[in-house]
Amino acid sequence: MFRDAFFLARNDAWHLLRRRETLMWTFVMPVVFFYFIGAITGGGSIGSNTKDPIALRASSDAGFLLDQLVRRLEDRGYRLVRPQTEQEAARYRRQLIVPDRFTESVLAHHPVRIRFERKGGGLGSDYDEIRVGRAVYTVLADLVVAGEKNETPTAEALTRLAGMPRPLRVVVERAGAIQRIPSGFEQAVPGTMVMFTLLVLFTTGGVLLVIERNQGLLRRLASSPMSRSSVVLGKWGARMSLGVIQIAFAMLTGTLLFHIHWGPHLPALLVVLFCYGALGATLGILLGNFARTEGQAISFGVIAANLLAALGGCWWPIEVTPPWAQKLAVFLPTGWAMDAIHKLVSFGYGPAAVAPHILVMVVTASLAGLVVARTFRFQ
Repeated sequence: MFRDAFFLARNDAWHLLRRRETLMWTFVMPVVFFYFIGAITGGGSIGSNTKDPIALRASSDAGFLLDQLVRRLEDRGYRLVRPQTEQEAARYRRQLIVPDRFTESVLAHHPVRIRFERKGGGLGSDYDEIRVGRAVYTVLADLVVAGEKNETPTAEALTRLAGMPRPLRVVVERAGAIQRIPSGFEQAVPGTMVMFTLLVLFTTGGVLLVIERNQGLLRRLASSPMSRSSVVLGKWGARMSLGVIQIAFAMLTGTLLFHIHWGPHLPALLVVLFCYGALGATLGILLGNFARTEGQAISFGVIAANLLAALGGCWWPIEVTPPWAQKLAVFLPTGWAMDAIHKLVSFGYGPAAVAPHILVMVVTASLAGLVVARTFRFQ
């Protein structure tokens, strides 16, 4: 049985990988989506150690308060860049425009307006506004305190004030697992990997089964010495091999090109992804088993994969969706995979936290496999 299944799986997997559309959607389109989605959602994650560049446009007469503002912005995780021309400044996503004679105007109690401009919106834009606003208000607070002490605001006075011990401190310690919502490539790479794995296994895995049935190839297998179990296992093995190749390529690309760190529990993560691939391969065969035409298999596979991706947290972090959507994701294969990946990679949980995810994927794949084995159609 296993010898026949291995022979069929090897030949079917080679046939799957020779198709141009399979190569396109397995090796090309995921990388495009990694970059596109990761870039428009921030290109990284909030809380990253990488400092965000911000173009500072200020004249030479801005004065010492500009230096104080720069220091406060650097404390907030920014790297200040001073472009020489407006064209050069336009290449940066973030720009801070400080008016002429900045320090002189502030000390003369004239209204001063600092302009912050950012390309794009979303969570990253809101976070930038908070950080920049905090830096500006900190400089203003230092000026207020210096005035209360009857000190003339100077660069030395503000530096001395910043070095004074604070009577009130906020000590931040992690009380458990990290609850930072993944964003940028940290969300885009796993989400795209989970979505495209399901998409390819649904479409390519399902439609080829329909083609083989319509062309009479499955009837020829039925007349061979191979058992029904060997045929079903061989078809599953071919699609499982395709899923494993796709997941391995996505993880390698995410590591080398987008600097994704897959967390300290890589073996547990690989088990989760293997179980997800097994579930996707089984559902792909189930789809191909019941579809009557190639159009049915492709259209249903595309719609189902995209719908499951959207509702399961592949397109955006499920944590930012309404409560009903978060509850719905608990019942979806993509939701199980994304929740398990983020628990291991982003939230700092251990392997025990994803045991229920692995169990439910194995049970669902087993039940779907039982249905396929009992209802597999050769014609």
